[in-house]
Amino acid sequence: MGSKSQAQGIDIVEASNEELHPPSKPGMYQLDIVLKKGNNLAIRDRGGTSDPYVKFKIAGKEVFRSKTIHKNLNPVWEEKVSLLVESLREPLYVKVFDYDFGLQDDFMGSAYLYLESLEHHRTLDVTLELKDPHYPNHDLGSLDLAVTLVPKEGDFRETHQSLRLSDIHRKAQLWRGIVSVSLIEAHDLQPMDSNGLSDPYVKFRMGHQKYKSKTIPKTLNPQWREQFDFHLYDEQGGFIDITVWDKDAGKKDDFMGRCQVDLSLLSKECTHRLDVPLEEGEGTLVLLVTLTASAAVSIADLSVNILDDPNERKEILHRYSLLRSFHNIKDVGMVQVKVIRAEGLMAADVTGKSDPFCVVELSNDRLQTHTVYKNLNPEWNKVFTFNVKDIHSVLEVTVYDEDRDRSADFLGKVAIPLLNIQNGERKAYALKSKELTGPTKGVIFLEIDVIYNVVKAGMRTLIPIEQKYIEEEPRVSKQLLLQNFNRVRRCIMLLINAGCFINSCFEWESPQRSICALLIFVVVVWNFELYMLPLVLLMLLTWNYVLIASGKDTRQGDVQAVEDLLEDEEEDFDRDDKDSERKGFMNKLYAIQDVCISVQNALDEVASYGERIKNTLNWTVPFLSWLAIVALCAATLVVYYIPLRYIILAWGVNKFTKKLRDPYSIDNNELLDFLSRVPSDVQVVQYRELKVDPSHSPSKRKKNNPG
Repeated sequence: MGSKSQAQGIDIVEASNEELHPPSKPGMYQLDIVLKKGNNLAIRDRGGTSDPYVKFKIAGKEVFRSKTIHKNLNPVWEEKVSLLVESLREPLYVKVFDYDFGLQDDFMGSAYLYLESLEHHRTLDVTLELKDPHYPNHDLGSLDLAVTLVPKEGDFRETHQSLRLSDIHRKAQLWRGIVSVSLIEAHDLQPMDSNGLSDPYVKFRMGHQKYKSKTIPKTLNPQWREQFDFHLYDEQGGFIDITVWDKDAGKKDDFMGRCQVDLSLLSKECTHRLDVPLEEGEGTLVLLVTLTASAAVSIADLSVNILDDPNERKEILHRYSLLRSFHNIKDVGMVQVKVIRAEGLMAADVTGKSDPFCVVELSNDRLQTHTVYKNLNPEWNKVFTFNVKDIHSVLEVTVYDEDRDRSADFLGKVAIPLLNIQNGERKAYALKSKELTGPTKGVIFLEIDVIYNVVKAGMRTLIPIEQKYIEEEPRVSKQLLLQNFNRVRRCIMLLINAGCFINSCFEWESPQRSICALLIFVVVVWNFELYMLPLVLLMLLTWNYVLIASGKDTRQGDVQAVEDLLEDEEEDFDRDDKDSERKGFMNKLYAIQDVCISVQNALDEVASYGERIKNTLNWTVPFLSWLAIVALCAATLVVYYIPLRYIILAWGVNKFTKKLRDPYSIDNNELLDFLSRVPSDVQVVQYRELKVDPSHSPSKRKKNNPG
């Protein structure tokens, strides 16, 4: 394959219906390819078949990937792609792979299509014989293509920009429905350990979406009872690939079997119980799968703004009014984000310019703008609409620089909790670093509106938080380990200081304080009732609210302390993996790495919950503090009027009969679910807005200086 050139580029566009003319600018061509079928492809799986898919590359960049055809050596794709190419010197490199979930995909052959040899304005049927460069004599089958090469007129840079949000591109972003999966249990799995048992966990994959279950130790009949959602992009359904693994500390995990769920066979809007036998292993998985149609996300220009239409806004306000609090509990609200423009971005290219585009994320929903080329002050003027399933979600807006030769470069990011949004306010947000711990160059102008139902939001707070299915794997970090240790130490020191204060009362260091403490102790113990426990927390919340209302806010000191803790955290995790020759040595470190990650995560968990309890009491998130007041008032009244024995009896009966009433119920703890919505001190710092230079005014428009 030829060498790369900075002048070359390939972009996916839609086919043009314009009349064809001789090119006025040589080197601009539209290449239309129909991937028809494969013939007698290579066998790569144990069952004598393969799961083939095809990749197209030009100048080292992948420009197309087909869908996977399962268990077929003569697959029929009939997929069309249109490419905009700037040079015919680079051939089209075609590679075929066998898809293996959880393992490395197997190579099935490759071929070159030399573009210089193609006739213009004519559709040619091409058969490519697949070969393996290492074994050129092996017959690996062939691919049938239909290829059309059309010279284009003029400079298509602007055309490409306007087509970034074409239907083809939008279909890759906008999801058509939700696949709700409950992993219930497994039966009669294969023993993988010397004790005759296994430590099984399950991996799910649907397209680019992944989910990994928790590990159930020492059992062949595990019960997970975990629920998660995938987004459905294909109207016809799709496949969920499932693999089961045995967790082994210190060495590679053992493969226990695989299975697949064909969503096209399942009816929508109802729950299906599936008992799926494992292939290449033993046992059966029990799943509950529900397909739900949805239209929860959308993109439009500023001219198409539903909240600016009085009738539309009135209908949305009615949909989330208090009168409809118990209608469709999962639909908590909606958020509309106007991404207007950015100013003063970082120059990511060697020319001193950038090609910025913006990605907007809310939980597992992800949309992006078009790219504005060679501009440090881009204007996007796009409106994004999301459904809100959890009012405690955080809206993340990230600016990237598009790079044709490699993955996009990070330019800046902001994270905005939905509860912090001031509706209808056009605001400049200073961009932060990737870890959200410090500033980077540039500001972004956003206008956000959130409409939600308070009752639904309160009820959803007490159920498990939605997991993100695309997250980076945790890595060992000495600095992160030290940071989490210091956070735990801060919480422990708070308890130690409280203990020292109580001990000072026993030691009579201050006679007045000790006399007051003694009187309070005698009165409380003599008259103690159980309702006083939530009442004390209620009084503490009220006292902190009075302090904040009177201007004596002590939260700023906590935020400053955590900022000081995080300022040295910047660490580059993006190291190239060039240590493949040392994998044997690295395997010896897996056990130590697992222990370090566990300790690191445990410290983070302990520190986070300690900080979240404190932040609930000091009104960091007023919505949650008010919710706590409502809950504590209810608890005080219940405990005051109902004898304790009846409360304990009701609780015990509920716990004992829960599985009898609903065998597939998913266990949860309402208190922990509530605390998971309260930001820790680190998150408070990450979500805090940076001060914006007064010269950046939302009403002031800066000239689009290409430099």
